[in-house]
Amino acid sequence: MSLRQRAAVVVALVLAAPPVQAQHLNPLVDLLAAKQPLFGLYAPANPRGRGGRGGPPGAPGAAPAPAPAPAMKTPAELAKDAITRAPNDYIFDGSMEGDFDRGYTSFAEFVKGYADAGSPAERWKHPLVVKTHEIAENPMLAAERIGKQLDLGVSTIVFVGVESPDEVKTGLAAMRFKANGGTRPDAVGGAPAFWGLSEKDYKAKADIWPLNPKGELLNWTIVESKPGLARVREIAAVKGIGVLFPGAGTLRGVFSTQDSTGRRVTDEKGWEDAIQQVLAACKEFNVPCGFPANTPDVMEIRYKQGFRVFVIGWGDNGFKTVEAGLALSGRTK
Repeated sequence: MSLRQRAAVVVALVLAAPPVQAQHLNPLVDLLAAKQPLFGLYAPANPRGRGGRGGPPGAPGAAPAPAPAPAMKTPAELAKDAITRAPNDYIFDGSMEGDFDRGYTSFAEFVKGYADAGSPAERWKHPLVVKTHEIAENPMLAAERIGKQLDLGVSTIVFVGVESPDEVKTGLAAMRFKANGGTRPDAVGGAPAFWGLSEKDYKAKADIWPLNPKGELLNWTIVESKPGLARVREIAAVKGIGVLFPGAGTLRGVFSTQDSTGRRVTDEKGWEDAIQQVLAACKEFNVPCGFPANTPDVMEIRYKQGFRVFVIGWGDNGFKTVEAGLALSGRTK
């Protein structure tokens, strides 16, 4: 097919795709309900500095002098970059997966910048999706952490390293107020103001979709270990999961070994089979399946396999990947 023919196909798809009618504050809920794909970007961050090696600059055999480091941006500046970026669907943050307290402090500053950078309507154009620390390690502490994230105004919580359906159920309960059968405390922090609602209206809407058809919160769950893969069908069957992901990067490590020279060797077939095992469970239980895609080529491959929710790195290549996904799907936005 020629380039002109391909362009014509994309245009036809875009024209044929009906616009999604807004029924919720959270546009991700409406897109998922309409069985449309989602394309999100990691939150922008300051680049990490890298030092040079060798002798002083200009000495024989020395490494070239490192380029001047770019100016560090404040959380407010990074938030403004995120909230004004288009046409991605959401902003993703994974900083609280490891050291929760440290990640939470930094993310709270980003949220403040996000709130200052735009109105509630503008913030809803790019809702916040965050990873939370592993639940099984300490379920009570995990529930407390999830509540703290929701109190900032986050609308999607991502459970990582899930290995059993009970972990998911514990996390889902932590996202729901007691009035809805959950364990979330009644305190709501700054979430109502971030959403642009009164506390009463926030509590009425801050429930999990699709468990509550009128809910505005979403859960995404990641399976990224062999024990998780062994129970992936049980996990996928849990009502309330909005999107299920294979933790592709972590799974690659799981299916890697070290050879005699110390080099990491990946069992490419085992790794791909694990990814497809999660996708098969998604299809069996009618749960959208997600995948990290940082290039247009990866996007196209995984989209054609049936993945529909994509997390993409911030930067020029990531922006091109979002555009590629939109073209593949025929979505106008």
